[in-house]
Amino acid sequence: MPGMTPLVLSLPARYYVSEEAYEREIERFFRGMWVHVGRAEDLSRRGDFRVVDVGGESVIVVRGEGGALCALDNVCRHRGTRLCALASGTFAATIQCPYHAWTYALDGSLAAAPGMDRVEGFRLEDYPLGRPGIASWDGNLFVHLGDSPHSLSSQLAGREVPFRAWGMDELRVGKRVVYDVAANWKLIIHNYSECLHCPGVHPALQKLSHYLSGENEPADPGVLGGRMRLREGIGTLSMDGRLRRACLPGLSDEECRYVYYYAFLPNFLLSLHPDYVMTHTLRPLSAGRTEIVCEWLFHPRAMGERDFDPDDAVAFWDLTNSQDWRVCEEMQIGLSSRAYRPGPYSHREDLLVGFDRLILEAHG
Repeated sequence: MPGMTPLVLSLPARYYVSEEAYEREIERFFRGMWVHVGRAEDLSRRGDFRVVDVGGESVIVVRGEGGALCALDNVCRHRGTRLCALASGTFAATIQCPYHAWTYALDGSLAAAPGMDRVEGFRLEDYPLGRPGIASWDGNLFVHLGDSPHSLSSQLAGREVPFRAWGMDELRVGKRVVYDVAANWKLIIHNYSECLHCPGVHPALQKLSHYLSGENEPADPGVLGGRMRLREGIGTLSMDGRLRRACLPGLSDEECRYVYYYAFLPNFLLSLHPDYVMTHTLRPLSAGRTEIVCEWLFHPRAMGERDFDPDDAVAFWDLTNSQDWRVCEEMQIGLSSRAYRPGPYSHREDLLVGFDRLILEAHG
């Protein structure tokens, strides 16, 4: 019949519960793509660093000389000792191994190697730290572990220009919450990419933005997303829907009437509101567990107001996030059951079909 959608089934359980399948996806998506690791504002001064996990590898992201950002393998070239055990901080001038004091400049070049002066053929320049790729997009930092990474722009599928209006590079983190979710990373992306579940799972969200107002774009290899319209009289997504802050300065009147939801694979979920931006950064820990860092970004002008309080947005999304994590965890339990069989997708779950296609391609 015209307008009908072909029947497509969800993936077999092994794609969510098998550690072998999980390792294959980590290799393909988290070690073979640009992975979101945080915000450039966290590294504002020379020597500021954060240690991040990318596909199970420890990477130091540091602000170096002249403001340049570097990504460095957190492994000494002498005996393989982990260089930095802290999650974040500021290097005074160099990075020194705690074992034998090999010392590196902030760009990863080896500056000193005690005890190596009488070793024939040894040269400092032959032993720099490994340097994964690093790139930024409007204040968001990405790392790539591959030797010859494609450009971040190609992975973003040309979305840099349409989202420039939100001025993400100017925004600042007003709140950060870390969640530990007992579910496969793909279930988090599935849940984020459809709102068919919203009437039953998110009654507060449904009052502010009707689930049938969603408009999806065709799925790209690296991007899934679309937008949902706010109901009449609703200014933003918050506990009461009231707009307490000015709309972000670059937005048009039409953009202020929608919330835009995009999943930038493999791990960056971007939610663009009229007056703030929310991000989720996914870090898979196993086939059945995912750490999620959620950040709420606001304009500095709003944060400078005497009565600035992010809790209207934070409380709303903390409630909504918790509802999502609960159903994702229940789904993970169900997928582990012998009773599970792949089920049919709705025509409103088209982004999930596109995502599953990428997963199947990755598994060959």
